[in-house]
Amino acid sequence: MLSFPETTIDQIVVHKVGSKYNEENIRFSKDTLKIADEIKELLSKYFLTPFKSNEYFNFYHESDINLNEVYHYVSQVFDDPEKIHDQSVNLAKHLYENSTHPNINGGEFYTVYFQDIDFNNEPVDAIGLFKSETRETFLKVYPSEDNYSIESEQGIDIKKLDKGCLILNIEKEKGFVVTSVDKLSKGEDARYWIDDFLKIKQREDEYYHTENVMKMYKNFVVNELPTAYEISKADQVDMINKSKKFFKESDNFEMEDFTEKVIDDKDVIDSFNTYKKVYETDNEIQISDEFQVSDSAVKKQSRAMKSVIKLDKNFHIYVHGNREYISRGVDEKTGMQYYQIFFKEEK
Repeated sequence: MLSFPETTIDQIVVHKVGSKYNEENIRFSKDTLKIADEIKELLSKYFLTPFKSNEYFNFYHESDINLNEVYHYVSQVFDDPEKIHDQSVNLAKHLYENSTHPNINGGEFYTVYFQDIDFNNEPVDAIGLFKSETRETFLKVYPSEDNYSIESEQGIDIKKLDKGCLILNIEKEKGFVVTSVDKLSKGEDARYWIDDFLKIKQREDEYYHTENVMKMYKNFVVNELPTAYEISKADQVDMINKSKKFFKESDNFEMEDFTEKVIDDKDVIDSFNTYKKVYETDNEIQISDEFQVSDSAVKKQSRAMKSVIKLDKNFHIYVHGNREYISRGVDEKTGMQYYQIFFKEEK
């Protein structure tokens, strides 16, 4: 978990990286940026506030991690922070070479050296890479003789970081610990920041394992189970609810314990175990059978596991528990299906 109570900016470099598609150029600065302490505080909030997720990544390369450009350049800076300007130039060039999509805008590119970022209650140094692509219009009101004047200016909204990543100086042999944000993630062009520029993959930690199992189980219940068994939407929702309850109440996960308590049917458990192998192959991942549960991953995935029964375009039934209080039938006169819902009081 990240926090920034004692974090300070040690060095910062800014370059202007244009759109290669639009044949814009790069404008390099000649040195690190000299800024006052109060501006450093504003920049720290601008850069660091968006990093709230506990989802982490590692740099990777298919053949040799040292061939990952960003990994190589930031390693040089961690070894010698005085190299930050030279390596920021290399990083800017690498970003420019990956700015080939027509929807990618040019903008300021920041390379920042941070000291004392708190990661799991341990202080670590970090390098931040940030890009500001959007401009906001601001009004400037000021006194003019006996009246006031208003002018508009284009600038950067310090509450809206477009793209950024923090690279923590730990686990170098595994590709460092990286966290990333991208507020403009829409469409294939947005993937250039993560896939092409940074080239990172999800770190295999408790967040990763929790997320994978919850995603797999949801796909099994929603997509696979109805092909093998006659199962109602109400039963599917009940199975989803049981899994969410299990994860919210568990500190540690064991696959056998999960299947016994949540699925509780030998044939369905066998089907689930078979599906698990197919899911691992299709998605090129390894589902762990034991791990510590990540509360933040549970919270995120629970939002995607909807406990709702959609009926034509007229009604949605949200089921939060007590499967026995809802039943399904067919009206003899109309042939239409219906649900009966039993409750004690209306609120």
